[in-house]
Amino acid sequence: MKIWVVLLFIISTLFLAAFHLFALMNLYPIYISSPLLFLAIYLIVSIPSHKKTFRGFK
Repeated sequence: MKIWVVLLFIISTLFLAAFHLFALMNLYPIYISSPLLFLAIYLIVSIPSHKKTFRGFK
């Protein structure tokens, strides 16, 4: 995986974690920040762990 993709995921997660922290301080709505943070963490976990699986003979 390219290093810029990993850096983009890490930077976006840190930004969204700060955004969620502001939501916990009632500066932003929490129902907007929670799904965004979940999506960023999900992408960080799922994309690097995706393995090329056997898809049958073509």
